[in-house]
Amino acid sequence: MRDEHGTNGRLRLTSVAELAFDAVARTRQAAEPTLDLREMGRVTYVGEGIARVSGLPTVQAEELVRFDNGRLGMAMNLDAGEVGVVLLDEREDLDAGMKVHRTGRILDAPVGDAMLGRVVDALGRPVDHRGAIRAEMRRPVEREAPAIMDRAPVDTPLQTGLKVVDALIPVGRGQRELILGDRQTGKTAVAVDTILNQRETGVYCVYCAIGQRNAAVASVIADLQEYDAMGYTTVVVAGGDEPPGLQFVAPYAATSIAEFYMEAGRDVLIVYDDLTRHARAYRELSLLLRRPPGREAFPGDIFYIHSRLLERATHLNEDHGGGSLTALPVVETEAQNLSAYIPTNLISITDGQIYLSPTLFQKGILPAVDVGRSVSRVGGKAQMPAYRQMAGDLRLSYAQFEELEDFARFGTRLDEDTHRTLQHGRRVREVLKQSQYAPMPVADQVAVLLATTNGVFEGLDLSQIPEAENRIRNAVREDAPEICAQIEEGHSLDDDALTAFLQVARRAVQSIPTNPDTTDGNA
Repeated sequence: MRDEHGTNGRLRLTSVAELAFDAVARTRQAAEPTLDLREMGRVTYVGEGIARVSGLPTVQAEELVRFDNGRLGMAMNLDAGEVGVVLLDEREDLDAGMKVHRTGRILDAPVGDAMLGRVVDALGRPVDHRGAIRAEMRRPVEREAPAIMDRAPVDTPLQTGLKVVDALIPVGRGQRELILGDRQTGKTAVAVDTILNQRETGVYCVYCAIGQRNAAVASVIADLQEYDAMGYTTVVVAGGDEPPGLQFVAPYAATSIAEFYMEAGRDVLIVYDDLTRHARAYRELSLLLRRPPGREAFPGDIFYIHSRLLERATHLNEDHGGGSLTALPVVETEAQNLSAYIPTNLISITDGQIYLSPTLFQKGILPAVDVGRSVSRVGGKAQMPAYRQMAGDLRLSYAQFEELEDFARFGTRLDEDTHRTLQHGRRVREVLKQSQYAPMPVADQVAVLLATTNGVFEGLDLSQIPEAENRIRNAVREDAPEICAQIEEGHSLDDDALTAFLQVARRAVQSIPTNPDTTDGNA
């Protein structure tokens, strides 16, 4: 018993001694300064838009790094001996030998309702001089596209307000419709008009300017403000004088901003203006980072950078909120060459294209949409029934006209049917003209286009058609409001409604003097 008691006593004494020793050790440890262990690298080379850094052995791809002067970069090339960093700020005061620190944060952007009405750069920093943005959260700029099973069919129209697009090249919510054409053909004008037309539809908009001149971006922002569109729009700007790294990440950041609304069950429209400059910025970065060049010096993954961007545009099913993200990427062609590398890449990724012809633009046919080269692969599935009742006849008559117009230039005498087809086609083309910043409501469009396909404008000079069009729009609003409401609610028109609509249109233009002897000369 003594030994046992003695042993127990020694055990108790030992335990007390150990506890006292631990307390002393903890006191000493608290008194000692804590070590801040962080990875640090050093700049070995600085170029236009990139830097090479030694060290940082565990840095992640697309992780933000911070230089000693406070400027930011993004780790892009993770090589064995060095890290290729894309600069996200100007390279001023950045020299070889400068320290570089990891941030432990993947490149992200602020999202939330606080972004509405703001102009930000590719990192979400405000550039509109309206103070800081108190965003609800931040999201990575690179995110996986929604899974196939999370998507729903594209079946709801996104009205652009442009007669030629809504009737012949319809765009649905969740669709990716490419806008392409040569320089100065009105690509941005089509996109801006589409944004303006969403004012009372509940669709949120994001406009992403990539590599544009500052004056051009300022003009777009001024137009959005003038027509009260900034209240539901966010503008993301990466100007042509900014580092190529910002131009590269800008569309991804803009998409993350738009996805916040989509995942909240809302409908969103995003415009990328334009992806030609985006591809050039990525080519510049890739060549500076010594990635192997391919066709036209573009890297091998140039198709992938655009496909992973545009695949994020979709219509989610009801289990995931039912929101949609509609993408209108813009791409520039050279000398009407649709088969160039970047345009063909984007045509194969998107669900259709709106082609703007410089020939039509020079003739004053605006918007200069070439109906023959434009297509919507969603088509009538995302079109209101009232459009579908006349779109087939309209497209057929316009296609026949375009084909005959080329041959008619070489003929001196035309038979009566050919002459009639040419006259009707010229009136269709005149009706499809539309001024900028004047998107047209659905019922007005349907009234004018129905009048066109049913010959209401026959006998009028082309110069009289704008006046006749305005009369028809006013008349149907005053004399047939119930039919207008029926159209806007998404119902098709029965025979009685069609007859009544056409009667109103004919009465509206009957006081305009006609010229039954109209010849080709008045075209």
